[in-house]
Amino acid sequence: MINVGFIGAGNMGFAIMKGIAESGLCKSIDMATSPSIQLSAFDTDSEKLKRLEQFNVSVCTSSKELAERCKYIFLAIKPQQLDEVLDDIKDKITSDSVIISICAGITGEYIKSRTNSDVKVVLVMPNTPLLLGEGASALAKVEPVSDDEFKLVCRIFTSCGEISVIDKDKMKEIIAINGSSPAFIYLYAKAFADYAESVGIEKPVALKLFAKTLIGSAKMITDSGNSIDELIKMVSSKGGTTIAGLEKLREGDLEGTVKKACEACTKRAYELSK
Repeated sequence: MINVGFIGAGNMGFAIMKGIAESGLCKSIDMATSPSIQLSAFDTDSEKLKRLEQFNVSVCTSSKELAERCKYIFLAIKPQQLDEVLDDIKDKITSDSVIISICAGITGEYIKSRTNSDVKVVLVMPNTPLLLGEGASALAKVEPVSDDEFKLVCRIFTSCGEISVIDKDKMKEIIAINGSSPAFIYLYAKAFADYAESVGIEKPVALKLFAKTLIGSAKMITDSGNSIDELIKMVSSKGGTTIAGLEKLREGDLEGTVKKACEACTKRAYELSK
């Protein structure tokens, strides 16, 4: 039995626990080669804990109790809450503990400095589509996490989406790519829906079509084998409607604006890490 605990049962913590429970990781046919996971959770909001009952999550009365009970400890909290939580659990953290942090901008070195210099840390930048099992999570391990320990954390996030392993020194830069980008995409979708409404097309109709277009376009990026430039050309007939629209997007410096948004995300991540 592997004890995995979550400090924080908000949307992200709930989504990950849901993925673990529904993937079958809490069950095991062969305990010797693939032990099952026992989930525990603590949150100051009891209402958030109630919705975990369906997944047979064991509720702890404090973050200290959870840290003492669990080898794998998820920090599913806001960066602003981190210091208080780490101060609370530091006496229960051992060199065998594995802390998994989804706190934007926080480094493994910072977590070690507030708990135990020998503690094992895995840094993760997930995103909200984990709630639907369609997440995209970037992971980085910090020494001395073992390969087997890191493999288990990767399995957990694979249970609710896709993963990529990156260098720990790029965890702040990746935030804009998969962590914050859903909000940017939603704003983009809103602009199309608002335009549709302005020309007499019902917003729900437009959103349904645009959302499916996003899904299909994403599949073209991942599965077609074509580059981004090639995919743009496939839609853009010479002298046609798409070209006319692309010209306006380029006039407005869409690519430059996206770059500025990403840079702003990264800048804020560095500020949060201090």
